[in-house]
Amino acid sequence: MISKIILISLTQLPLFANTQRLPDPSLPGNQKFYYENNGDSFYCKKPGHFSFIGHIPANSFGYIKQTFEKRNLYKAGIVAGSTVVLLLLDQKITNAMQRYCLRNNISVKENFSPIIKLKIGGKQTIIGKIPKNINTAFYDLGQGSTNILLAAGFYVMGRLKKDNRALQTASQLTEAFLALGVGTQILKYSTGRENPSDATLSGGRWRPFPSFRNFQNNKAKYDAFPSGHLATFVSAVSIISENYPRKRWIKPVGYSIAALISLSMINNGVHWVSDYPLGIALGYGYGKYIARKNKCKFKTAW
Repeated sequence: MISKIILISLTQLPLFANTQRLPDPSLPGNQKFYYENNGDSFYCKKPGHFSFIGHIPANSFGYIKQTFEKRNLYKAGIVAGSTVVLLLLDQKITNAMQRYCLRNNISVKENFSPIIKLKIGGKQTIIGKIPKNINTAFYDLGQGSTNILLAAGFYVMGRLKKDNRALQTASQLTEAFLALGVGTQILKYSTGRENPSDATLSGGRWRPFPSFRNFQNNKAKYDAFPSGHLATFVSAVSIISENYPRKRWIKPVGYSIAALISLSMINNGVHWVSDYPLGIALGYGYGKYIARKNKCKFKTAW
């Protein structure tokens, strides 16, 4: 967790450099435009407190509706087609990936030192992890806590610098985390696919709509499809890159990390490769949708 906070703090620093706020008489109430050294200027509305919660129902419905519009059906077809193809290769890819990692001494097991241990309701709860191997490090980056830390970083910098773009980004990251968290859990429950680590059949057994108790107590038996880790992380990359289009390193760095997270989850038996197309589509699509809906108005020098 400590290493994660340091990493995220360092990667955020360039996003907030060299931005000035100046009044613009063309805006109502002489509101502020933000000016950057590259010649860009933009205006962002300040999000309301907890407005992201109120946006979730409408944005989720809007995203689903947009997905099934005629002009976007081919994209849904690509996701479905790639999922079907990968389903046929799942076990072979998983076996090959795990053999490769074994040969190269990349541990298959999640290994970490807990930062804080608490007993809550008679159950041991771990708060914060320090990864002890590379597989765990990338797997941990795919946890939802990464999005929360990113959102917290943008919020703090937005408040300190009175930067509405950073505040808007924080709000969108939080919204995506909550909406995709609920959405992917519903899909997991609806499909009930076994994780590779607990597979009783090649490619994993599917048991749609298990009892709620079984779903909660035996997650590895039912929650492989789709990948919530990937959906949440990809949504963060989409949102940040939409709000900071001049920072062209965000996409290559972000999607490279997403690829490494994906490989780590195959290695440790959490996901099949066919769990990824829908997870990527959900994260990328929802992130783009909410970022563009609340996007800053740019006056660009491009």
